[in-house]
Amino acid sequence: MGGKTSAELLTAVAQWWVAALGTTLTALVGCTIDSNSARVDAQDWSGQRKRMVDEQLKARDITDARVLDAMLNVPRHLFIPEAGRVEAYADTPVPIGHGQTISQPYIVAFMTQALDVAPEHRVLEIGTGSGYQAAVLSVLAKEVFTVEVVRSLADRARETLASLGHRNVHVRTGNGYLGWPEEAPFDRIIVTAAPDEVPPALMEQLKVGGVMAIPVGSYSQELRVLRRTPEGTELLKTLPVRFVPMTRKPR
Repeated sequence: MGGKTSAELLTAVAQWWVAALGTTLTALVGCTIDSNSARVDAQDWSGQRKRMVDEQLKARDITDARVLDAMLNVPRHLFIPEAGRVEAYADTPVPIGHGQTISQPYIVAFMTQALDVAPEHRVLEIGTGSGYQAAVLSVLAKEVFTVEVVRSLADRARETLASLGHRNVHVRTGNGYLGWPEEAPFDRIIVTAAPDEVPPALMEQLKVGGVMAIPVGSYSQELRVLRRTPEGTELLKTLPVRFVPMTRKPR
């Protein structure tokens, strides 16, 4: 035993047990912390989504229960590229590439509420972007037809929507100024990019009595909520907004 006394041996054994126990406790504590962190991360998106609904929507003027429920349940972060997901539930638009953005949550909710979508409605969306607005609408409507001019955005939105089970959304790559004439007329139309004026083709594809929400203008823009009447259009409400410009006018 190297000439060690009994007392020295007992001390050495005790030190070894303390070191071993410390290592084991550290490992156990580390596992517990990692496990708790994983649980927090897994629940964080739903928590952020609830805060978004409570603080950004209910605290303002969004009162439609169906709209609030859709915004609470559609996972907005999954429609945003990973690099920008930390801002998914912030009170701001978020870039999604190609110079486009996913609209601020309040604007999505405001436009959706203004449309007053019923379960039997067929909705046309111009400007698919990330696909988030279409996903929210798909929870409320019978069918959603959405047109996106940027092919890669349309492809990504189509894939995201399909992966989340939004089977009633149809995505087309094309010129939004032309709408989707073969599927017209529509009960509701929503435009998520700003033309200089309301495209005539879109108004023609809206049913009489139907409602359209569309931002209009270049630098200075306003969101117009319009109802088509037998005589023309009726302006229901407006809101100052800032959207990306609508591209590719009719040939």
